[in-house]
Amino acid sequence: MSSSTPAGPLDGITVLDLTAMLSGPFATMVLGDLGARIIKVESSDGDMVRPSARLPGNDDPKSYGGYFQSINRNKESIVVDLKSAEGKDIIRKLVAQADIVVENFRAGVMDRLDLSYEQLSEIKPDLVYGCIRGFGDARTGRSPYADWPAFDVVAQAMGGIMGITGPSEQEPMKIGAGIGDTVPSLFLATGVLAALHRARSTGESQFVDVGMYDSVLAVCERIVYQHSYFGENPGPEGSSHPLLCPFGLFPTTDGHVAIACPRDHFWAILAEEMGQPDLADDPRFKTNEARVKHREATQEIVGEWTSRQSKKQIMDRLGGRIPLGPVNRAADIFADPHVAARKMLTSVEQPGADGRKVQIVDTPIHVLETPGGIRSRGPLLGEHTDRVLSEIGYDPDEITELHAAGVIA
Repeated sequence: MSSSTPAGPLDGITVLDLTAMLSGPFATMVLGDLGARIIKVESSDGDMVRPSARLPGNDDPKSYGGYFQSINRNKESIVVDLKSAEGKDIIRKLVAQADIVVENFRAGVMDRLDLSYEQLSEIKPDLVYGCIRGFGDARTGRSPYADWPAFDVVAQAMGGIMGITGPSEQEPMKIGAGIGDTVPSLFLATGVLAALHRARSTGESQFVDVGMYDSVLAVCERIVYQHSYFGENPGPEGSSHPLLCPFGLFPTTDGHVAIACPRDHFWAILAEEMGQPDLADDPRFKTNEARVKHREATQEIVGEWTSRQSKKQIMDRLGGRIPLGPVNRAADIFADPHVAARKMLTSVEQPGADGRKVQIVDTPIHVLETPGGIRSRGPLLGEHTDRVLSEIGYDPDEITELHAAGVIA
């Protein structure tokens, strides 16, 4: 990429990233993939996920594992002691030149550090300040759980998604991906960009608050209208859908396929391929509403047919004709030509791995003229401290003194 080529549509935007773990870093990752400059502020211990998922044999204490690499690409790392007066001054100077600040501390932490939204927006009147908390921030509505800590599994449980996931009422199930963290991240990324648009037109600061519980609830919108409209209290549905049929997973000789034929013309194609064309006109199965009423029989018919074939056989016969797809695991995804065509896996350098490169997921947001994506590996702890401080006015002697005092690293 030449120096004149934009890094992405957010090229020129600077984000001060005071986040750790998954929810906050995932949000700033999205902004970084779109071209924003992300300056990640860490303590001397670093983001606690740095050691997670290291390559076997990689004992380099300066290195990091897959967890950190995957969601902290395109970022610069500086180490600052936020409890020191000098460290707080560094943050304030960085804020003065930033467009967006993002943090995911527990409620009140930034206030106690004298780095609250109100204090930082005095420094930068058009600052956009975004935060993710388990149960939101009191500024936008104080939850009775406001001071509770939260992780992905807690948000999944309380937000309603585990209540409708699993094989039965007795077995609610956590979704494998950390959607209790990543869904709030996506909402926050959207929110801070909307707020930035507003801040730039008005010159006024904006506070953007996303709760993990709230975000999971938002993507479970169906259970709300089901309860409000019909008095239902939805429970686990297995892999089916309460309003659409057939719609779910069906067994094959080598795994499972997802088939979704709620539209009647798709059902007619499937019925023909199953060798039972009369099902398209059978009153019990002709319409989606009828099939929902006869869900068990519909699923049994489809499942009996799929169970006698492999995933590939089904895909060869019906691919492109009805909505369907195989249940992929990681190895299947690596081999899928779609993933290669869409450039969804990118190789990056892995420090401490003797030159070996690893693959991580690239951005799914494809912008034709300014595409963005992965530009650099995750940063070593404090890798960019000196350079960033020199950019905001610290001379070499001052930087040396701050190092000696333990304020930076």
